[in-house]
Amino acid sequence: MNRLVINLNALHDNIQTIDKWITDHDASWTLVTKVLCGHSDTLKALKQLGIRSIADSRLANLITIEDIIPDVESWYLRLPHISVIDTIVQLADVSLNSETEIIEELNSVAAKQGKIHRIIVMIELGDLREGILPGTLIDFYNHVFRLSNIEVLGIGANLGCLSGSVPSIDQLMQLVLYRELLELKFERKLPTISAGSSILLPLLLEGSIPKSINHFRIGEAAFLGTDLINGGMLPGLRDDAFILEAEVVELKEKSLIPMGETSATTPFESVSKEEYSPGQRGYRAVLTMGQLDTDVAGLRPCNSEHVIAGASSDVMVVNVGENPESIAVGDTIKFKPSYGALVRLMISKYIDKIVTPSVSTFSEEIVEEDAEVPVGPVIEEEKYS
Repeated sequence: MNRLVINLNALHDNIQTIDKWITDHDASWTLVTKVLCGHSDTLKALKQLGIRSIADSRLANLITIEDIIPDVESWYLRLPHISVIDTIVQLADVSLNSETEIIEELNSVAAKQGKIHRIIVMIELGDLREGILPGTLIDFYNHVFRLSNIEVLGIGANLGCLSGSVPSIDQLMQLVLYRELLELKFERKLPTISAGSSILLPLLLEGSIPKSINHFRIGEAAFLGTDLINGGMLPGLRDDAFILEAEVVELKEKSLIPMGETSATTPFESVSKEEYSPGQRGYRAVLTMGQLDTDVAGLRPCNSEHVIAGASSDVMVVNVGENPESIAVGDTIKFKPSYGALVRLMISKYIDKIVTPSVSTFSEEIVEEDAEVPVGPVIEEEKYS
């Protein structure tokens, strides 16, 4: 059996740790749940943790979130598209925006639905993803401030999400200065600077983030503990919240080098970086897991002695050396997934997702451990006043 085991205790620990970092900065944050792909049991566990602000980029996931955590503050992370504006306003309390035409549509639909829709206006700071150009700020805000059913929470940016560029303190200070400019020009408070994602956490731990940066959108670090600037793990976070277990269906000692000529044309790119000597042999485990299920290159064997040799669409081969652990057919080999691999696993209908402990047991443990639940991300209402 192939399955993805979701460790709720590890997830709880990561969320509590990140929450402390951000609250110590006197800021708030929203948990980005895109990677969960609407997985209901994990969302139920997040409800038990008291998560009160969740962001996602899929409307189907927001529907599931609303069903499970109806009182949560919901953020729509993709730029709104006109074809589904009605649904976005219905499901999301907050959206990220960069086009006046779309904000006008949001305003019109919000008026019809009897709602005030809140927005963060995204500014382009060099990652070359979404965002208005800084030179157009005044004209842009002059327009959106006039809309009756739109509440402008503040400004935001995406850094390191597309090009991989590392955020700089200068870029963050630009956001601070842009907010000051807009508040002086329009004599209106913009309470929120939503500066970015998990990539900012190493800078937060260094004490390099300006105090005026008061909101973060955090996903990968909460689920995988990743340090997106330096590599490896952020201190105090766990990397065992998601463990993939794949079943061994063959185990034999074989040559570690293919026989004959090899073709440059294969269905999938090679994932092996190991070099072996002619005639070198070792045990190779064949697993019922392949590229159809996940991004195999994004898997890291939990046993450092194991090496992924390659994968086809539905089979993966792992070199297990001299098999000192006496792995047998029917056993499982465990892996830690990267963010990209985890997304593929969560969306795959072929992979069982198992939460441990069960949601009901987890709920009892949380209440017993901390009577002051809720914990976790929250944007306090007074920041919008």
